[in-house]
Amino acid sequence: MSSERDSETTLDEDSQPNDEVVPYSDDETEDELDGPQPAAEPEQNRINREAEEKREVLKKDCSWQVKANDRLFHEQPYFKRTVFLCFKRSKYAGNAIKTYKYNPITFLPLNLCEQFKRAANFYFLVLLILQTIPQITTLSWYTTLVPLLLVLGITAVKDLVDDIACHRMDSEVNNRTCEVIKDGRFKTTKWKDIKVGDVIRLKKNTFVPADILLLSSSEPNSLCYIETAELDGETNLKFKMALEVTDRYLQEESAMAAFNGLIECEEPNNRLDKFAGTLFWRNTRYPLDADKILLRGCKIRNTDFCHGVVIFAGADTKIMKNSGKTRFKRTQIDSLMNYMVYTIFVFLILLSAGLAIGHTYWEQQIGNSSWYLYDGEDYSPPYRGFLNFWGYIIVLNAMVPISLYVSVEVIRLGQSYFIDWDLQMYYPEKDTPAKARTTKLNEQLGQIHYIFSDKTGTLTQNIMTFKKCCINGQRYDCRDGSGQLQNHPQQVDFSWNVYADGKLSFYDHYLIEQIKSGKDPEIRQFFFLLAICHTVMVDVSDGWLNYQAASPDEGALVSAARNFGYVFLSRTQNTITISEMGMERTYDVLAILDFNSDRKRMSVIVRESEGNIRLYCKGADTVIYERLHPRNLKREATEEALDIFANETLRTLCLCYKDISQEEFEAWNKKFMVASAAITNRDEALDKVYEEIEKNLILLGATAIEDKLQDGVPETINKLSKAGIKIWVLTGDKKETAENIGFSCELLTDETTVCYGEDISALLQTRLENQRNRAGSSTRSSLGMNEPFFQRGRDRALIITGSWLNEILLEKKKKKKKLKLKFPKTAEEKHKQIEKRRRAEANKEQQQQNFVDLACECRAVICCRVTPKQKAMVVDLVKKYKKAVTLAVGDGANDVNMIKSE
Repeated sequence: MSSERDSETTLDEDSQPNDEVVPYSDDETEDELDGPQPAAEPEQNRINREAEEKREVLKKDCSWQVKANDRLFHEQPYFKRTVFLCFKRSKYAGNAIKTYKYNPITFLPLNLCEQFKRAANFYFLVLLILQTIPQITTLSWYTTLVPLLLVLGITAVKDLVDDIACHRMDSEVNNRTCEVIKDGRFKTTKWKDIKVGDVIRLKKNTFVPADILLLSSSEPNSLCYIETAELDGETNLKFKMALEVTDRYLQEESAMAAFNGLIECEEPNNRLDKFAGTLFWRNTRYPLDADKILLRGCKIRNTDFCHGVVIFAGADTKIMKNSGKTRFKRTQIDSLMNYMVYTIFVFLILLSAGLAIGHTYWEQQIGNSSWYLYDGEDYSPPYRGFLNFWGYIIVLNAMVPISLYVSVEVIRLGQSYFIDWDLQMYYPEKDTPAKARTTKLNEQLGQIHYIFSDKTGTLTQNIMTFKKCCINGQRYDCRDGSGQLQNHPQQVDFSWNVYADGKLSFYDHYLIEQIKSGKDPEIRQFFFLLAICHTVMVDVSDGWLNYQAASPDEGALVSAARNFGYVFLSRTQNTITISEMGMERTYDVLAILDFNSDRKRMSVIVRESEGNIRLYCKGADTVIYERLHPRNLKREATEEALDIFANETLRTLCLCYKDISQEEFEAWNKKFMVASAAITNRDEALDKVYEEIEKNLILLGATAIEDKLQDGVPETINKLSKAGIKIWVLTGDKKETAENIGFSCELLTDETTVCYGEDISALLQTRLENQRNRAGSSTRSSLGMNEPFFQRGRDRALIITGSWLNEILLEKKKKKKKLKLKFPKTAEEKHKQIEKRRRAEANKEQQQQNFVDLACECRAVICCRVTPKQKAMVVDLVKKYKKAVTLAVGDGANDVNMIKSE
């Protein structure tokens, strides 16, 4: 019995969660997380399964075909789908979008249908119908019709105004123009008339009208700079790069008009960062990925013009796939009003029933003998009592406040204007006032019990500054030219470097002397790596270098290398040019091994001027340590430096390199090209190939970047705590960094007793065992145990990592690998399996409730090394078990899941 329980509630006993790693990739679905892990199986079973999976994937992922400059291709019967009965239409959507709810025909019925979902409106509709029946009416029907029409009319006008705004916005977007190839020439066309397969031209500072494959641009090597603020809120520029073959042959208008490439790719989906497809052109197959796709909503920047072919249009675009339906959020005031109206309904029915029963009794005893009360109807007393019941409902209709909802809406509107007019919420530096985007905001703000906040960019400014580093085990932070610690630090003078931007504040003079002397090759390799291993783009304006980075961290590192004399100057598709202490060199870039949330590292393979091939890699310490050569003598010293940097709330990265022979690279490059062209499971294939080359690395050192707190954060947190609001910080940073940020913003104090994941795991496990023992066979009966986990009167905080969070919440189970054949199950075995799953689900729900109860006893909670999916899960758990109003605050795409869970 104990072993069965263990299998239901815990992970492997021998393994403990790793505080340093993010538990799983954000790309994994819930089914993948909860599904069975790969196990050894008979060879024939494996072959059959893989063949079936391959057929399914090919059928699913490669069914979207786009032929350039051929609209008739997409009207073939093969691409038709049944809409209703025998009516069919093309599966390729037009580019016109629709965000409004009503049109002139559907406005009245749909709006009335929505309004009569409100209990009070439906009640008065029934009341109006009753008043039209002569036998029971006691008031004229218009006494109800007039106020009901007034209420419905006011609400309808409000809905109509909102929908008209949506119509205008849709019309403005759909009538934007761009140039499309028609009859062999580029002609101005409205967005709504664009079709899949059209070749279009976009100019600088214009929005991308659909998801397109970049063919060429005015920039060298067909680079294209875009701003993705509409997609992920990030204003920094990103770059896309066309295929080398399309860059070479598709520059002229005539070539664009003659382009007839066929694109096979995945079906429309909402994955903004993923794309897999293939371009067939001139009897050759070319792999396509997300780096060659411009998504609808992006804005062309720093690029005079670019060309592309439309792959997804309108509702099929990724931004529209992500929009979904707006979930209606009911406030506590709305819930209270509905509760009040339902209570009044019940009271009204009981009162009317009591009066009708009394009237029936009176009719039987007295009424029939009173000639002056006789109305000429020969109805029996019970039937007259039934009619009187409805009559009393009509007479007492004033008990239900028909104007309640209108009054509340007017109050909400007025209070939203007070927020907009509040001078204390005005930000003078950017001339930005407060803006209430919903009239329900004020009543929600006053009832918040829990705040969930991201750290980077929310508590901190997201302005990264290179502060310290560790090279070859040596820390460089605050020393003079001779290597002695400075009591009074003085800023380093970078005037010797003509490329220095004058923004870097650095205090270690000894490092500068080492760089100038050029005696230490490790220092040269360190800053050379920072200058070459990145995806930063450079824009030269008036002879001055301006870097455009996809992330502030990467921009800070490249800018630091620039100030220290290793300056990134320019890049093409296959080369990168760097100035090393005034000497300009160009290197061949053989491969770029991309960064993603699962890999947590980035590598670049370059051929140096002497012909040597070398891999440079930078990434999180956890993933770098796993791939180091066993004989890294400076690993311990670097780990010690990383701990010191983390305790100072600095963000850290490890740097390393590896020499590669020509034969090894050629063998690996063949696998890399095959994986890059894979139609299905391309990401998995590339990751596997990356793993083969990213091993036996030589550790160079580590960087430390500072991200300062926002102004007024400690004071704000202090005031929120006094108001009884609990703050939870959800971040992907290391535990040490997150903990020190907690102290910096005064979320944690010296009097705070900090509990960690390992501290509460055993406590929760014991509580769960006690609950099951008390409950006996009924797990549900254990839900009544609400005794506190901690003694009252002490200030406590919880710091838990993503790995411990999964362990405690039973989110990811490790199943032992077993070699077994599959046989049909008997009814008894199926029943046992269903019962086992039911118990496991009940235990999981109980454990999650226990965790929420424990965490809510703490004044503050910090969840670190968590993924966006886990952020959303934590918010959902608190809302589910505490029924509280919560607020989620974030600034990036990784916070969207958390905010949408609100």
